Amino acid sequence: MNDSNRNELVFRENILKLLSDDEVASVSTAEAASSLASGEEFLDLEQLGRGVQKARSTAPAMGRVLPRKAVHDQTWRKILAEVAALHNTAAPAAKSLYR
Repeated sequence: MNDSNRNELVFRENILKLLSDDEVASVSTAEAASSLASGEEFLDLEQLGRGVQKARSTAPAMGRVLPRKAVHDQTWRKILAEVAALHNTAAPAAKSLYR
């Protein structure tokens, strides 16, 4: 496992630890949906380097998605701080991929 993959795993775990019990339940309910509505914001937990994305017809599998609507605004801000920290720890050559 390379450092980039290790960093993503650590940040994914940190993000999931930010969720309250009711947010975990909300995310679990969202996973049961077939897809997100067009334009909904989400994070792909397996590709955090892509940052916040908007749902389109080619959204990732729901089991990998953390929809913004499933968490409180304060939690979403904390999650965004974690994603920004991930971008800041990326190797200089890789940073251009995340912008």
